[in-house]
Amino acid sequence: MDTQTLYRKLAAHYVAAIKAGTLVSGDRMPSVRKLMQLHGVSLSTALTLCRHMETEGWLEARPRSGYFVRQPKRVSLVPLAEPKAGQAIDPAQFVGIHERVSAIISQGQRPVKVNLARATGAPELYPEQELKNLALRALRQRPDILTKACPPRGNQAFKSTLAKRAMAHGLTIAADDIVVTHGCIEALNLALRAVAQAGDVIAVESPTFYGLLQVLESLGMKALEIPTSPQTGISLEALELAMQTYPNIKAVVVVPHLQNPLGSIMPDAHKERLVQLCDAQHIPLIEDDSYSALANSEVPLLAAKSWDKTGNVIYCASLHKILAPGLRLGWMVGGRWHARINMLKYAQTRYNEEWAQIIVAEFMGSSAYDRHLRRLRSALKSQRERTAEAIAAYFPAGTRLTIPDGGVSLWVELPQQLSSQAVFDAALQQDILVSPGLMFSNSNRFDHFLRINCGLPYSNELDQALRKLGQIIAVLIERKLKRPSIAA
Repeated sequence: MDTQTLYRKLAAHYVAAIKAGTLVSGDRMPSVRKLMQLHGVSLSTALTLCRHMETEGWLEARPRSGYFVRQPKRVSLVPLAEPKAGQAIDPAQFVGIHERVSAIISQGQRPVKVNLARATGAPELYPEQELKNLALRALRQRPDILTKACPPRGNQAFKSTLAKRAMAHGLTIAADDIVVTHGCIEALNLALRAVAQAGDVIAVESPTFYGLLQVLESLGMKALEIPTSPQTGISLEALELAMQTYPNIKAVVVVPHLQNPLGSIMPDAHKERLVQLCDAQHIPLIEDDSYSALANSEVPLLAAKSWDKTGNVIYCASLHKILAPGLRLGWMVGGRWHARINMLKYAQTRYNEEWAQIIVAEFMGSSAYDRHLRRLRSALKSQRERTAEAIAAYFPAGTRLTIPDGGVSLWVELPQQLSSQAVFDAALQQDILVSPGLMFSNSNRFDHFLRINCGLPYSNELDQALRKLGQIIAVLIERKLKRPSIAA
């Protein structure tokens, strides 16, 4: 058998194993040396086999690690449309977003077989054993840690570690500039309370994280939804027009990196222009940077605050998505509102307990943190690709999806303007939980979208759930299309 026929025969063998699920995305391919031994082939044939499968999209080469199985080239999906930046924008008079979101969350709190509604990774993706060991060591070294009052400004080692890590994102901050918070949601609460009050208008991305809409409503503030691109983030043209139209905008809140739910990443030029625009208009910019460490890039993304020259940007971040969901550790840099934020933090929740900060300071200060992030990004990339492939294969024609360059979620547009509430209700009856798009806006303009979690390791159960979800959507579309003829 000639070399060309042989390597193609072997390639067909391994492709069949991938299609059958025997080899899955992320599995290591046998080394070139092992392939030579297994199949009795030459070095040239083994190398040609691997390079051929890489060209065809079945393998990926990783420096100094060999070849790994990758998700095959997926069925083509039409990307999400860009927003219409010129459309009229009105500050939302609240229509009960809190009640609506709370009702959906309440329904989803019952046990389900597959939870696709979360925006976080599965527990096994985080360094459980390492954090446990550090927690026990901290208790041995500091037996009084649970009975002694917390330091007023947070653990100094933790804040120093955060400040050093922030340098990679273009931030030059001192440990004392940092306020430790109960997750990013408290940081956003503090930032908004520092710069605005009840009745004020706050410009937000549209769609945006429903938790932010709940915060705004609880504070009596109004959301001004600005069209946002699934590729580049908030429309600066629309934002500038809104600033000219509504002189009472008191703040702008953005997620520059892996925006929730779109997954967009702002280009550096976009971030710089945004900071300059807000500064020129004397409007505070509140930056939520909870997801940037989950971006595929090995080069850390620059925070919007890295372009801040006047202290006009309030930077908020969290370790909830990237290191330890159970610790609820967040932090913020308040710029020129630092003193007021410190006062509000004391009045609102006092100080965070120190134990978690000690644990995280030691872990983040070591190379183990960098290794964890590399593993996490790799796992999430594989899971996103497999989930997107399943959506392309199982969802009806007309489904639209833009694959984000990182993160834990996919934002999926349903065909035929199908109601996400209807999908949510029907899927819940099948023990599948999703996040309906109507949660992510004060209007109903995103009711035909779903946010689907990619944080779960891909499994047969997950694959079957996505297949079932596609069938549910197909049935609902068929009923919707038949409805006019029945009425006639």
